[in-house]
Amino acid sequence: LLLCLCMASAGTAVARECDGVAFPESIQARGETLTLNGLGLRKATFLKIKVYVGALYLQHPTADAQAILTSREPAEIDLAFVFRATAGQLRSAWQEGFEKSAPGRMAQLQSRIAQLDGWMNGVRSGQKMSFLRIPGVGIQYSLDGAVQGTIAGDDFATAFLAIWLGPSPPSPELRAGLLGGPCA
Repeated sequence: LLLCLCMASAGTAVARECDGVAFPESIQARGETLTLNGLGLRKATFLKIKVYVGALYLQHPTADAQAILTSREPAEIDLAFVFRATAGQLRSAWQEGFEKSAPGRMAQLQSRIAQLDGWMNGVRSGQKMSFLRIPGVGIQYSLDGAVQGTIAGDDFATAFLAIWLGPSPPSPELRAGLLGGPCA
């Protein structure tokens, strides 16, 4: 009986936590099962204000950022906000992120960055943004589970994911956590 109880409780371990924010071990995305690769905490400014906990979901978990960026498989980044962010702050963060992740391609991406910016109305603590890479399509954006729209292009999807996984992420600790390291 004890063995059965232990096995049943092991099957219910459905969440991992970072800074008090829990994420499921796996999610369903367009009929595909994606597994939690890692969690990271985004801190901003010299005051190290906690902004969001990010989660990266992949079909095949890996610590290889380049493999994720060049993959033709679905991937999802979820951002669970623990601090309020205005529309202007979000737009500024997207612009800075794309300038770092795709510096030579800004002209090609600018109209699609503007499309993303148009969906930004600010977020409250407790809200969750989700960005699903759909190979051959682009990035689908959802806010609190409600799909807001899709931005076309594998090039956009790669540049978008490179904001966190490329060589100049918002913070090295956030990148390391998303790639399976400790949440710091």
